[in-house]
Amino acid sequence: MTRQLALFEEPLTTRAVAALVKADGVAALPSARRRADDAHYQEVVCRSALNRTKGMPFSWTLNPYRGCTHACQYCFARRYQTQMEMGAGDQFSSYIFVKRNVAEVLARELTRPSWTPSLVAVGTATDPYQPIEGHYRLTRACLEHLEAASTPIGLITKGPLVVRDADILARMSRRGLATVYMSVPTVDAAWERLEPGTAPPLQRLRAVRHLQDAGVRAGVLMSPLVPGFSTHPSRIEATLAAIDDAGVPLLGGNVLYLEDGSRDHFLQFLETEAPHLLARYARLYVRKHPDPAYTAQVKGVLATLRARHNEHRRTPEEDVRRQTDWIADQF
Repeated sequence: MTRQLALFEEPLTTRAVAALVKADGVAALPSARRRADDAHYQEVVCRSALNRTKGMPFSWTLNPYRGCTHACQYCFARRYQTQMEMGAGDQFSSYIFVKRNVAEVLARELTRPSWTPSLVAVGTATDPYQPIEGHYRLTRACLEHLEAASTPIGLITKGPLVVRDADILARMSRRGLATVYMSVPTVDAAWERLEPGTAPPLQRLRAVRHLQDAGVRAGVLMSPLVPGFSTHPSRIEATLAAIDDAGVPLLGGNVLYLEDGSRDHFLQFLETEAPHLLARYARLYVRKHPDPAYTAQVKGVLATLRARHNEHRRTPEEDVRRQTDWIADQF
């Protein structure tokens, strides 16, 4: 298995971190070290690696990190930072918690006699291929254990670093155990405001092409489509054209939803970057999900434009891989 490097000593549990921050603020974190990207990294230990889910198309989630330097303004996982007594704003992207023992804990969970392989969603809360993964290699170590346990995964990322692990993902894909979803909501310049810490969209598309050429079952997820930023038909058309040019499939897409906590941060972002949209969002987002009629309209546009392109068709040989498809392809 991949050797994991450690930068810091005396790892804490997340509960201990929350207690420290609640008492004395983030300055109380004993070994949160700032790296070249200006983010602080604090190693923690976890008691469990897999988290059971209910009412979802997957059974378990796995997240080697907490917090994310991709800093997507709309990220629903921002609200989880409040569980650590931290803010859902800048502290989500500037304080990253590294679960240094996650691979060892996962290995124990996967080798229990009671374990039955079932779909694990990797990267639901924070990106498993944010840049710090290049140092810690925790995601790769987890993939090694998942492959050994014949456990199917659906992995979602915005990180081109995923190509590093094409060897493992290709082996898993051949066995019907892996699908990689690369999130590319738009190729419009709006991505720089919405996702300031991510790689450019075209670089992400090239990563998908690389994965496919290596034998990985991979495609693009146009999600979230953000009202006022990426939902105009011309912007959807441009993104579909770029996906087409890259020769990679579109596997799904959906409209932004706003969770509590994350919602507050996103509205503050709008107040600064696009105040003319605030009234529109107040009408659209009375609840977590936007007005159903609006969602249907956007998805209808996406479906119509998609039909004009040579969308990817699954071959009979690919049907075996559908056990890893946890993003519904509904247009």
